[in-house]
Order: sequence, then structure tokens, then C-alpha cells
Amino acid sequence: MFDQDIKYLKFKTYLNTYCPHCHQSFNVEKKDLRQLVFNGIYKGQPMELILSPYLDVFDKETSVPVEQGDRLDDLICPFCKKSLIVNDINCAVCGSQVAQVIISALSKLIPFYICMKNDCEWHGLSKADERRIKLKIPRQEMPEQDQTLRVHNHQEVSYGYTTELASLEAGRCLQCKVPKCVDGCPVNIDIPGFIKLMREDDYDGAAKKIKERNVLPAICGRVCPQESQCEAQCILGYKDKPVAIGRLERFVADFERKMDLVKVPVIKEKTNKRIAVVGSGPGGITVAADMALRGYSVTVFEALHELGGVLTYGIPEFRLPKSIVQFEINFLKELGVRFEVNHIIGTLITVDELLQNFDAVYLGVGAGLPQFMGVEGESLGNVFSSNEYLTRMNLMKAYRFPEYDTPMPRGSKVVVIGGGNVAMDCARTAIRTGSLEVTIVYRRSRHELPARQEEVHHAEEEGIRFKLLTNPIRYLGTDYNTVKGVECIKMQLGEPDASGRRRPVAIENSNFVVDCDLAVVAIGTSPNPILFNTTPNLKRNRWGYIEVNEQTMETSIENVYAGGDIVTGSATVIQAMGSGRIAANAMHQKLSQKSKK
Repeated sequence: MFDQDIKYLKFKTYLNTYCPHCHQSFNVEKKDLRQLVFNGIYKGQPMELILSPYLDVFDKETSVPVEQGDRLDDLICPFCKKSLIVNDINCAVCGSQVAQVIISALSKLIPFYICMKNDCEWHGLSKADERRIKLKIPRQEMPEQDQTLRVHNHQEVSYGYTTELASLEAGRCLQCKVPKCVDGCPVNIDIPGFIKLMREDDYDGAAKKIKERNVLPAICGRVCPQESQCEAQCILGYKDKPVAIGRLERFVADFERKMDLVKVPVIKEKTNKRIAVVGSGPGGITVAADMALRGYSVTVFEALHELGGVLTYGIPEFRLPKSIVQFEINFLKELGVRFEVNHIIGTLITVDELLQNFDAVYLGVGAGLPQFMGVEGESLGNVFSSNEYLTRMNLMKAYRFPEYDTPMPRGSKVVVIGGGNVAMDCARTAIRTGSLEVTIVYRRSRHELPARQEEVHHAEEEGIRFKLLTNPIRYLGTDYNTVKGVECIKMQLGEPDASGRRRPVAIENSNFVVDCDLAVVAIGTSPNPILFNTTPNLKRNRWGYIEVNEQTMETSIENVYAGGDIVTGSATVIQAMGSGRIAANAMHQKLSQKSKK
């Protein structure tokens, strides 16, 4: 039986196993499992022996019962009838005879030894051989809803890994001595550490290892762009596909939740300090959790009537089930965090008033002001901002009208302007509401699409059309002032702009019209001015975002910190959490020093 280091062969043997004499393969397909069939001699009697995917003689099917600790007399190739016993090699553990087979990995033939004792784990592979076999195991894909079915429901598209798939994928990790993947993670999760625990079947321990740095692994495992962060730094990715770190993170977080292993820690020492957190999105939740665990009294103020920020109103159910968001919120409540909904900071309460009652304030309000292109016809009926469209659908549950009171924006032909994740969310939501035709219009090429490749792939599977190198120049209206089409112009890529992407340039006289009866503008957001109207001394940059000390996330107002989209502009969930963690650490350090004085 294999040791823990090569447990990745469990469930499916992707490697071919051969006779060293005739080179015939022992692999036999049986349903989803490759078995290995041999002829054996046991106590002088012939027998048929089917080895497990571990390539051992333990937990197997035999025509003659073999008890643990017994030794086989011989192992014979069923094709050439030659003995597989090698006389010049003995088991390094128990000294028994061993049979030799050949494993192929990366076009190399590697000898593999099977100890004839029925409970011995020796296999004779070197560490270098083990690494070669690991590289041969392909990246495991997640089971998903069929694309023809999922466009008719709002259930989660990806089902997540099974235990067997997670075990295989965890086995691909090389356990690097200098793990670059950790540097690629905005919150520096100990990625090799949690994967090593997975390989030891300690999924609860793996989840808790992640939570040392990330309080929302079930959410980040679903929505964060791992392919451009941790997975982009994976050494395995230079020769093969990188380890699916995000999918493994999601698996252990779901395992912990579903097995009811999430435990609320007892906070032994409490301070008399009070923290106000404005916004219940990922950054605000991170600050609230970190400070509550340190013994602070934390109150979170949310402008909307439901908690979760962009996790609730922005990301669709089919990508992030709201039950998971609610679970995390409930965990914070059990930690003692107090939540106040329907509190718009800047009108109902000002930041200065918060400072009179709290020792520190964290601003995690996001960038919720929608942007428009300023072209003719944007005020026509059925032209929505992505903010309004997704808020109606996700927060107000318009897709479940009339069970919920908000009517569903619906069009038979829908055009979505933009190429980011928000644009994909809008388009994929529209196709689920019964739209016959959904088209994404983006002014650059596919290579420059800012959306995750997984989201683009899912959108294409669901029948969404892409009109790339295309830019809207005006909206056309009906006699009733509702949109009936978008006039566009074709583009070509010129020299790179400040972002490093090639600048799109219009092609003269290439105008054409895309018919639609509903349009969604998803070209980005900007800071909402409500907060700043009553806080004029809060310093901002030329784009209107809050300026902070990047080492502490403290703003120009003492004891007021900020992070997430209100500082960086549109970014990812994990980046917002990273800035929240920096702010929480700096906040705690400063308040602790004040207490000592």
C-alpha cells in the first residue's frame, strides 16, 4: 500500500502499468476505476488477483482469500505467463520477496515494486520517481451542471470536488520549500500547509489552517481569480496546469461547514475599546472578525436591509449561494459582532459622529456609484446600470417575482456593455430569466477581456454571444422611449495605454446596429459621494478614491481606516480582505499602545 506522499493515486490510476517482460498493460477499465489484474500463486494454489489503484495486495479481490500478513508465493503476468518476482531485490521494510511492474510517467518507464506480504507498504520508488508520477496526474475538473439545464435555474453551476477528486488534486502539489503561491495570495495563506493536511485526510485541520489567514474560504474559493494570483505562481504551472488551489480551498471550507465542524472560539480577554465598521462586504467582515477575536466590541453599519455587501447584492446565486454568505454572517454574530442595517453613514450618522462613540472606524463602503458612457439615449427605458440590474436580481430576488415584490427586468434580446466579471454576471443572469438572445459588447479583443476565463467559458457554454472589438456610440429608442437597439462601431487595437493594454481605435464608417429591448451598462463603478458630503476633510486622490497609508490603511483622519474598492477601485474579494487585515492589525497595534500609555 502506498504511503501518504503518493496518495494521489487513490480512486483513479491515470498511469499505465506494464509487465517488464512483454510490456502488456495490466490496466483494466471497470466503471470509473482502473483495476490491475494479475495471476498469483498462494499456498501453492493458482489464483486471480485484482490490485486496488494503490497497486498493493491489500483491500483487493481475489479468487482465494488472502489474510493480512500472509505472503504470496508468486505473481505472474496473465499475458506472457512469466513470473514478476525479482530475485535480486527484497522489501526494504520486511525483507520479503517483491514483484516488479513498470509504470509510465512523462514518457519514462519507472520500476515499481509490490511487496508479497499482504500488509507491507514498501514500493521502492525514489522521491524523484514520485515527483514524476505526480506530474502525470492531470488537473482535476469540477463536476458542473449541464449547460442546457443550468440556464433554466439559478442554482450553483459548479458542484465542487468530491473527496476522491480533492485527494487526487491535493496530490499534485509539489510541497515546494519556497512556495511562491503564498506570495501570490493577497492574505498569504499557508497553501502548502493546508494541502499537506488534506493529503493526510485532515480536512477539518486544512480548513482551520486556511482560516488563520482567511476568514471566508468558502467564498474566496468560489469567486476569487486564483488563476491570476496564487495559481499563477504555482511551479507546477510552468510544465503543466497549476494545482487547483481555489477549488481545494472551497472543498475544505464546504467540508467543515457541512460536517458541522465550525466552532466559535471563546474570547477570553475583552477590551473596553469599540470599533465601528462601515460596510458588511468582504473587507468589513474581515476587520470585524479580526477585531472581535482580539476582544474588541465591534459594530457593523450596513446601508442596505441585508448584510454581505457586494457578496449579497452583486454576485449571483449561481456563482455564490447566499446561504454561504449568511452562514459567515451568523458566525460573526456568534462572535459577538453587532450589525445595524439600513444605516447610511454620511446621512443618518456622519463619520465624525462615529468617532465620538467609537475608538476607531473602518470604511469599507465599496465603490457603488455606477458609471455610464455619456452617449445619446442612455436615459431610455430598459437601459440599466449593472448595479441596479444585479441589485434587483440578487438582493431584491426579482428572479423570484411574484414571490418577492420586485418585478424582474426582462428582455427577449439583451445587450451587456463591458467585459469584466460583472458583465458576465449580468449576461448569465439575463439568459436565466428567459431572454432568447444575450450579447456582450466589448471594445477590445478576447485576449484583453478582464473577466475570469472560467466565467467567459461558462458564458459561452450557456449560449451568450460576444461582439468583440465593438463599441456602442448611441442607443436607439422606440416611440415609447424604450430602447430598441444599440448603434455600435467596430474597433481595432492601437498602441498600449496607461494600463498596458492596447488602446482600441474606432474604424471609420463601420457602424452597425445590434437589436435589443434591454441593455445593461457594466463598464465599472466609482465612489459614491454620500460619505464625502459630510466628511470633506477625508483626503481623496484624483479619481475620487480615499487616500490611505498603504502600510496601515489609515486615512487623513486619525483613527479612521479604509480599504477595498473605496481605496483601490474595482478589485477582488480577497484583495479587499487583504486590506482589511492590514487595517485591523494597524488598528489593534495603535489602540494597544494607547492603552499602555
